[in-house]
Amino acid sequence: MKKDDVSFSPLFLLLFALFLTTLLVSNVIAGKLISVYGVVLPSAVILFPITYILGDVFTEVYGFKKTRIIIWGGFAANLLMSLIFMIAVALPVPDFFKAQGAYSTVLGMTPRVVLASLIAYLMGEFANSITLSILKKTTGGRFLWTRTISSTVVGQAFDTILFIGIAFYGLVPLPVLWGMIVAQYVFKVSYEVIFTPLTYVVVGVVKRKEVIDTFDTGVAYNPFALGGE
Repeated sequence: MKKDDVSFSPLFLLLFALFLTTLLVSNVIAGKLISVYGVVLPSAVILFPITYILGDVFTEVYGFKKTRIIIWGGFAANLLMSLIFMIAVALPVPDFFKAQGAYSTVLGMTPRVVLASLIAYLMGEFANSITLSILKKTTGGRFLWTRTISSTVVGQAFDTILFIGIAFYGLVPLPVLWGMIVAQYVFKVSYEVIFTPLTYVVVGVVKRKEVIDTFDTGVAYNPFALGGE
């Protein structure tokens, strides 16, 4: 059943808030590096894939048009946060404030990294949502696991290649660059595969609560057509 009047239901807003929280926190903690069986990764990999799981829930339940609003909302929030961080770091500090170096290390972002993050986020999220939406129509709404995993394979490819490529190209040797891309990509896709049962549970609960299961029939996959088809 399709119902288009639930965009601002309490559950929708709660999921939107959770999506924004995971997205923004991921970007804040991304500067901390971790070692997973000898592979160095940004700590954001423990949280950022959840944004893709939530993106799957939005597209599967509410459809692409509603998810498009979510994606742009996340983009705006991420851009605002990055700008505020850069301004806060650049503002002068009193002589007694001794934590400026630590503050800059944690929250300071170069314009290049911000640009890489924003482009990768938009391309990855839209690729993920569009892929899942098309596959849902193709499969007639069956085999949810094939849609969530396939959309992640596509979306994370865009996200990982674009972010690492834009942020680090020319700064690290190419073999290291490709090693970073492969390691992060494999980790993120594996993350979603492992959490597929959780995605099934969340999708099922949200569909029952909202009494909705949207198929994007006749929808044009235009990322910029907010409020339209």
